Amino acid sequence: MVLGWAIIGAGMHPHQKLAPAIGITPDAELIAVLSRDQGRADAFAETHGALAGYSKMDDLLADSRIDAVFVASPNASHLGHTTQAAKAGKHVLSEKPMATSVDDALAMVQVCQANGVKLGLGFELRFHPAHLLARDLVSQGKLGRIRLLQAHWGRGERGEPEHQPRSGLRSWWENPTTMGGGSVIMGLGVHVFDLVRYVMGQEITEALAMTDGQTDSQPLEHIASMSLRLVDGTIANVSCGRMLPDTLNNFTVYGTDGRFTGTATVWEARMGAVEVVSETVNQTESFEYDYLANFVAELSDFHAALNEDREPTATGTDGLRSTEINSAVIESAKTGRTIKIEHRTV
Repeated sequence: MVLGWAIIGAGMHPHQKLAPAIGITPDAELIAVLSRDQGRADAFAETHGALAGYSKMDDLLADSRIDAVFVASPNASHLGHTTQAAKAGKHVLSEKPMATSVDDALAMVQVCQANGVKLGLGFELRFHPAHLLARDLVSQGKLGRIRLLQAHWGRGERGEPEHQPRSGLRSWWENPTTMGGGSVIMGLGVHVFDLVRYVMGQEITEALAMTDGQTDSQPLEHIASMSLRLVDGTIANVSCGRMLPDTLNNFTVYGTDGRFTGTATVWEARMGAVEVVSETVNQTESFEYDYLANFVAELSDFHAALNEDREPTATGTDGLRSTEINSAVIESAKTGRTIKIEHRTV
């Protein structure tokens, strides 16, 4: 059965990734797109072969051809769009960060549960084969007791010694309120926090952060370094930044009996290589560059979750937990203190 999708938001991320990925995902069809401007909605629909463009949410939700919505609007709008979609009986796959506050994230989970629709999160790093391998190695004890994880996601342009503010339709990225108090933490770090949770299969309990932001003179950070503690005491060192044109986006898991390293695997595209060195497993593998593969896998998993009446691989609760980490990291950066993470009950 074909799953009819609508995308809420017609920005760069939907244009470059989500709409093209829906276009090549088996049994998926892009029915509609929502933009605040009807002209932009129509142009997006024409470019990506959607059947309709809408500028009013009520009109989009009244389209019976739509089964699920991918919420890719500005971060602070996720709760409102998810609430409207859930009440209209549409399943929701939300872009990260799930929300700009823990209260909003919890409300998203609750409204989807109350209306009997699925809620998933756009954590595409979970679908890279390298990271699936890391999770299996950890769960099977092939690396011994895990002592340390190191992960990094950065990007940037050479010749830009200072952050170049986004403007026009993307200016909300520069607003501390619409960003929830964090910039690269919300845009890049959130993916890595989730990856650590996913690979280790346990929660993060403490966060300590140092950034170049969260001050009166620079409310939003462009570089961030975080230390996270997991339930069993394992420490993860995570860094992210937007001023790093020659970044190495690697992910390493150190155990008492071996090491896993994903080289350049922490990226939107499926790419990079993996090396495992241990007492029982020694292997290397490289991955052909595929810009959309992780997104296609994410969409396929969500469709399978609907067909099988199960939770998607990245659930609404995963989104809530990631928002709790975001909040703790931002508070730590502001105060200079280690923050204990309180997990809300769903």
